[in-house]
Amino acid sequence: MKKLLLISLIALFCGISAWAVTDGVKYEAVNGLKIQNLWIQDRAHTLETWSNQPYNNTYARTAVMHDGYIYITRSNANAVIIGTDTLSQSVIYKLDATNGEFIKELPLTLDGEIYGGTTLSANTVGVDNFGHLYVAPYSSNLNTVQTVYLVDKETGEMTLVENLDKGDAFEVRCDYIDVMGDLTLEQAECNIMAAGASTEYIYRWHADQGGEWEGGFDGDPYLAILEFYPETLTNWGTAPVIKMVLNGEGDYSGELFYVDGFTAAPALYDVTGSMRDNFENVDPEFAPWDVGANGVCEFTLDGRSFVVYVIAQYTGYDEKTNTNRSCQVNICELGEGMTLAGMQRYWMVPDELGTTSDSGTRVESMNVEYGTDANGNPMVTLFIYKCYNGMAVYRISLDDGEEPGLPGDVNGDGTVNITDINMVINMILSGTYNELGDLNGDGAVNIGDINALIAIILK
Repeated sequence: MKKLLLISLIALFCGISAWAVTDGVKYEAVNGLKIQNLWIQDRAHTLETWSNQPYNNTYARTAVMHDGYIYITRSNANAVIIGTDTLSQSVIYKLDATNGEFIKELPLTLDGEIYGGTTLSANTVGVDNFGHLYVAPYSSNLNTVQTVYLVDKETGEMTLVENLDKGDAFEVRCDYIDVMGDLTLEQAECNIMAAGASTEYIYRWHADQGGEWEGGFDGDPYLAILEFYPETLTNWGTAPVIKMVLNGEGDYSGELFYVDGFTAAPALYDVTGSMRDNFENVDPEFAPWDVGANGVCEFTLDGRSFVVYVIAQYTGYDEKTNTNRSCQVNICELGEGMTLAGMQRYWMVPDELGTTSDSGTRVESMNVEYGTDANGNPMVTLFIYKCYNGMAVYRISLDDGEEPGLPGDVNGDGTVNITDINMVINMILSGTYNELGDLNGDGAVNIGDINALIAIILK
């Protein structure tokens, strides 16, 4: 009977597996916190699987994790024939955040019609602070507005939030936006920001709860920045990103924000345009190796504040540092007064993600979600995604002194169930060894470990 169950399970999971594995790295605990990779799908660890995914495309540029799911947007992914016309339709791919498995494709529609057809029509995907999924196209130097849409998470139907006026400085390209607050304006205020490519301009739009959209700089939608880091810079370079900082629970004013440009490391600004912090006094060991990749976010855990930022794009192996510079991020605790200076690096993740050019998209998406572990202690789940190279999910939690993963808990989610069988099969199919999957301790991951895992589940 058990043999029959085993054969059935193998057949089932070989058919539906996303082949996600872990990065295989055992990260040391730091200052009472530990980190564990739950799964990774990328060019370095699961090349065959990653190469066959529809989101492995240079037009699939941004992604976000929310409420157990991952949403990846891809501009003009599908060709749809209607009558004698062939139309391009943008989509969002919906994945299971616990293991990276594909769930379904959300074809984007607007007012009952196919949405897409223009360059980078779905360049930014994100979730506001109240769980609303949104998409925004890039706004070219010929567009006088920046458009934002809400998206139904089950159907892909879009609803216009606003065509945001760029004002007199409209002849500027904006690739990516950031949102803080409630896009519906029903529960809180909302702020939307963007940085102008290869210019000194930033854009900001604001609406009070129940109010109307207006320029976020005393009524103006744009502001010229005069301070850059390094000081020799005079603009952001191509495809810059902005990330607003949550200033305490319930404060969605976004008065502080990071800008990370193609030729610049992340710098912190306020809404007056003044630079508040940068990497000038940061330990050189922690500075980005490659400023060409753009991405940054903050989170708090155990009363401490952390910053996550991209340190490398896809420059490959560096003999001097004996490292693969392949789309990694640094996770650092901020210094005294929540400053970059004096910050302490906890971990660099992953060991590598990919070293293939994404044709200059620059952006690396990252965000966190808060929760509790199996013991009720606070934890953070970190998601990172680099276009054309890969994605990974990490759990950061209090160090309980135990090795990551209980016997049979291969994916580290605090339970032993069918998803752990899936993970072991993934390791077998990809030829990857991980000690968490070696349940029988024979130094390999094979059918014997699946038998051992089934025995644990059936106890």
